[in-house]
Amino acid sequence: MTTRHRSVRVAPAAVRALLIAIVASCAAPARAQAPSPEAAESPPPPPAPSRLAPAPPEAAEPSSPPPPPWHHGVSEERKQKAQALFEEARELHRRMVLAEARAKYEEALASWEHPELRLYLGRALTSIGLPLLAYDNLRMSLRWGPGSLDPEAEQEARAAMRALVEQELAVIEIRCDEPGAAVLLDGKPWFVGPGAQRRIVTPGEHILTARKGGHFTVVKPIVVLAGKEASGALALRADTVVTRQRWPAWLPWATLGAGAALGIAGGGLMWHADTYHDEAHQRFQGSCHPSCAPSARDEYDGSVLESRLAFGALAAGGATAIAGTVLLFMNRPETFRTEDRGGVMVELRPAASLDAAMLSGRLVF
Repeated sequence: MTTRHRSVRVAPAAVRALLIAIVASCAAPARAQAPSPEAAESPPPPPAPSRLAPAPPEAAEPSSPPPPPWHHGVSEERKQKAQALFEEARELHRRMVLAEARAKYEEALASWEHPELRLYLGRALTSIGLPLLAYDNLRMSLRWGPGSLDPEAEQEARAAMRALVEQELAVIEIRCDEPGAAVLLDGKPWFVGPGAQRRIVTPGEHILTARKGGHFTVVKPIVVLAGKEASGALALRADTVVTRQRWPAWLPWATLGAGAALGIAGGGLMWHADTYHDEAHQRFQGSCHPSCAPSARDEYDGSVLESRLAFGALAAGGATAIAGTVLLFMNRPETFRTEDRGGVMVELRPAASLDAAMLSGRLVF
C-alpha cells in the first residue's frame, strides 16, 4: 500500500516537470523570432544596385577590370545625386508625366553622363514627340561601344534609332571639295571643306549655305521627306573682276589697215588715171591739127576705167577705215564680275536602304 501511495504522489510532479519542459521548448523559438527593439528600429536592407550605382574601386583587386569610362572623374556625391534624380524620373516616366520626367533625366545627366540615363531620356523624348532629340540621346547612349548597355537595352536603342530614321527623320549628306569653304546648315556651322558630312534632320525644308572669301556664296533650299536621304555636292565659283574685249585686239586694227590700204590703192589709181588722161590729151593736140582721122577706139578709155576703179577703191577704203575706227571704239576693254555658276546637286534616295542598289531621282538646283 505504501508503495502504491508513493507512485500516486510522484506522478503529478513528473507531469508538471514534463509540461514545464514542453512550454519552455516552445517559448524559446518564439523569443528567437520576436524582433528586439534595436532590430525594429534599424533601416531596411538597401536595394540591389542598379547600373547607376558606383563602380567598385580600381585598387580593390589587382586583377579586377577597370571601371567603365563614364565613372572616370565623377565624384560619389554627384553619382548619388544622379541616382536619386534617376529614380524620381523613372517614377514620373512610369506615371506618364513626361515633361517633368524629361527635366529630371536632364538634371541627372548634368551630374553624371551615364548611358542608361541617355537611353531613358531617349524613350521619354520619343513619347513626347521630339524624334531628333530622341535620336541624338539614343546615339549618345551607344557612344562608348558595345557593353555600355545591357544586350537587350542596346538592341532596343538600335532598333529605336532605325525606326526613327525610317519613319520620322531624314538624312542630308553633302560633299564640298573647295578647300576652306565653310558649309552651314540652317544658318549654323556644319563643316569646312574639303570633305563630306552626313546629318540626321527633321523632314521639311532646310537651307544649305556655302561661302568662301573671293567666291560667290551659295544659298540653296533643300526639301527632304521622312525616310529619305538627300545627298549631293557643292560647287563654288570664284568671284573675280575680269577685263576683256568684245573681239580680238587685232581685228579692228586689221580692218582699219585694210581701209587705209584701199585708200592708198585708190589714190594711186587716181593719179595714174589723171596722168594717162593728160598724155592722151597732149597726143591729140600734137597729131590732130587741124583734125584727126577717125579711130576705132577712144584714147581716153584707159584713163576713164582707171579713174572709176580709183573712185571705187577710195570709197571702199574710206568705208573700211570708218568701220575699223568704230571697231576700235567698241572694242575698248570692259571690266565685269564673273558669272555665278555655283550651286548644289542633290540626289534623293531612301534613307533606310543606303547600301542597296536603287534607282533615284536627281534634283539640280
